[in-house]
Amino acid sequence: MRHENAYTRIVEKLLEVDPTGAMLAIGKMMQKKIIMPAHLMYDGDDPRLFEHYSAVAQRIGVYTANDYANILDFLVGRWRLEKLESLTAEGKRAQDYVCELPPRIRKLQERADERARKMKPNSFKFNWIFNKELLL
Repeated sequence: MRHENAYTRIVEKLLEVDPTGAMLAIGKMMQKKIIMPAHLMYDGDDPRLFEHYSAVAQRIGVYTANDYANILDFLVGRWRLEKLESLTAEGKRAQDYVCELPPRIRKLQERADERARKMKPNSFKFNWIFNKELLL
């Protein structure tokens, strides 16, 4: 929680001091996507471990794209990104991009959920749960 508070306040200050620069940085970060450190997980067996782990987490609702969209909504509101003024044209484009992301992510999630409902179940094994097969 302290990290969240610190990062939130740092970005608030950056937006106050240099709205365009901060908005461009946020936009670039979101275009490059935030990669979780867990993407480096490796169990010695499965080279796609994080992909499989993410699929399980998404499927059982531990962490979903909707959660990600909710976090973005929170930050857009907290930083009042939609209300930022005196941005350059490039800053305004970044603002539009970031502020439009949460609904876009939710729409992509809806499509992915629909595709998942139509797919045959896949099975995954994780060696940390004794290679028990999980059907998704």
